[in-house]
Amino acid sequence: MTTSMPAAPFTAPASEERLVRAAAALTAHGFTVEILDDAAAARARVADLIPAGAGVFTGASETLRLSGIAEDINDSGRYDAVRPRVLAMDRATRTDEIRRLTAVPDVVVSSVHAVTETGSLVIASGSGSQLPGQAGGAARAIWVVGAQKVVPDLGTALRRVEDHCLPLESARTQEAYGWPSAVNRLLVLHAEHRPGRGTVLLLREAIGF
Repeated sequence: MTTSMPAAPFTAPASEERLVRAAAALTAHGFTVEILDDAAAARARVADLIPAGAGVFTGASETLRLSGIAEDINDSGRYDAVRPRVLAMDRATRTDEIRRLTAVPDVVVSSVHAVTETGSLVIASGSGSQLPGQAGGAARAIWVVGAQKVVPDLGTALRRVEDHCLPLESARTQEAYGWPSAVNRLLVLHAEHRPGRGTVLLLREAIGF
């Protein structure tokens, strides 16, 4: 059976029924899932979930930037924020240290490019630097996900990455760095085998790519 998509499949928020279906499937696969109203609620919840002083790495995410979560983590002084430390390092001489810091933080906070109603998370990357912590290197992972990212299945998720997310991310990287992005790495999380490790904050509103 094919689940019907909304008229604007990659930008319109999913219905409550579809959010609940995705949440149930993710829960069955070992993820902890909370459905929240909006980005403000997610921002408050992330602050509750991360203890002060924890080493936290934030993925490069429009969702985190727009919600204020990235600023809370990287600029507040409440945490041992990994991203500001990494950005200040010389990439030519401290590559190994950068790699270790981003791969095994206490907590990684990011978003995803798609979440399926069958219970999988899909994350694309150009360099792959954001993926090790999310795949299992971090002791805890938190994903903040806008309602427009819910899709019926993995095939639709991959199409969302290529047709919707990549052009938007390429425009961002072209402006910021002078070159387009690419889907060089793709992480698909079908389940979480460590109880309590992975938390998905699924929003009722659309935010991010």
